Amino acid sequence: MSDLFAVAKLDDAAPRPLADRLRPTRLEEVVGQDHLLGPDGALTRLVRGGALGSLILWGPPGSGKTTVARLLAHETNLAFVQISAIFSGVADLKKTFEAARARRATGQGTLLFVDEIHRFNRAQQDSFLPVMEDGTITLIGATTENPSFELNAALLSRARVMTFRALDEAAIEKLLARAEAVEGKPLPLDPDARAALVGMADGDGRAALTLAEEIWRAARPDETFDRAALADVVQRRAPIYDKAQEGHYNLISALHKCVRGSDPDAALYYFARMLDAGEDPLFLARRIVRMAVEDIGLADPQALVIANAAKEAYDFLGSPEGELALAQAVIYVATAPKSNAGYVAYKSARRLAQEKGSLMPPRIILNAPTKMMREEGYGAGYEYDHDSPDAFSGQDYWPEALGRRKFYAPAERGFERELGKRLDYWERLRRERNSK
Repeated sequence: MSDLFAVAKLDDAAPRPLADRLRPTRLEEVVGQDHLLGPDGALTRLVRGGALGSLILWGPPGSGKTTVARLLAHETNLAFVQISAIFSGVADLKKTFEAARARRATGQGTLLFVDEIHRFNRAQQDSFLPVMEDGTITLIGATTENPSFELNAALLSRARVMTFRALDEAAIEKLLARAEAVEGKPLPLDPDARAALVGMADGDGRAALTLAEEIWRAARPDETFDRAALADVVQRRAPIYDKAQEGHYNLISALHKCVRGSDPDAALYYFARMLDAGEDPLFLARRIVRMAVEDIGLADPQALVIANAAKEAYDFLGSPEGELALAQAVIYVATAPKSNAGYVAYKSARRLAQEKGSLMPPRIILNAPTKMMREEGYGAGYEYDHDSPDAFSGQDYWPEALGRRKFYAPAERGFERELGKRLDYWERLRRERNSK
């Protein structure tokens, strides 16, 4: 078995990052994952039971996935082998599997840790299946991406997914306290700056320790940084966000649902989060327009006008001034009366059109530009609505094979309340005129 603690044998003078020096040597020392490693945690139960099984560790950077994989190998007396999907190909996998088979022949099991496992393509993922099934390896894959999207079903059916959480403030504080104990000195930060440092870590324990190391390097003797000085000393860490991956979809989903739920404050928070992470403001502008159409509709027709105007203002002003126009649009659509009646009506009409095919409209509403069409009755009997009382003829415009249908049911909110009154009025006139 590879020595889990081989790194500890390095000369004490050898340069090692603080995060590496503080790497836990026992599962109980891992912070922030009590749901997995607490007394009744899922991983604790597996270790106690002695049957680990293959696992997928899913969670954000710096949450302890690699450390836990190493410690699990130590706890279960398995040889720990680590590869990265970024740097490994089929040939590397074959060599790894052959070495694991040789190890197994001597009675030694192998825990194969695959970092960034989602980087392997489908065929490469399938190559793990035989060696997982026959017990040659216990696979532990680590990924920051949703396994449901990135890993194939066959692999997932043979491995249990363990979800790691971003470290909360208490866990980050615990790491900082450990760092201060190891360094033998406190971080030179006032309470406000210390809180800012915890926020900068953004739930990443490794980042928190790296920032702490930068602060100790930068501080002069007897110097204490406040929040402003801290911002000058360390470059602010970018939030965890990939515009092509799950973080993007999580936040835009949250923003949309806050608008739909008429919570402008929560909507502004997620809007600001996305801008802060580098999201394209025009993507947000397009989404606000969609909210105006899908969730407000004719309950407030002005919402679409406001959303489009905000997009135009951003085009004209750019960042950061144009972002205020988008923020105002977010507030407007969040506080507008809500209705999806138009959205529902469109989907119903679209479904009926697809199901019923190319039915001919009634001939009374068809133009008759040729003699033959007039002889066929095209346009015969059509009543020009503007010449009818109330500018309403009450004619039936539906294909005869369908009969009248109703898709649009306006909500009793906002401007749609008025539209409902109009529709009720026309329906009453239609019944009166068609009963004569």
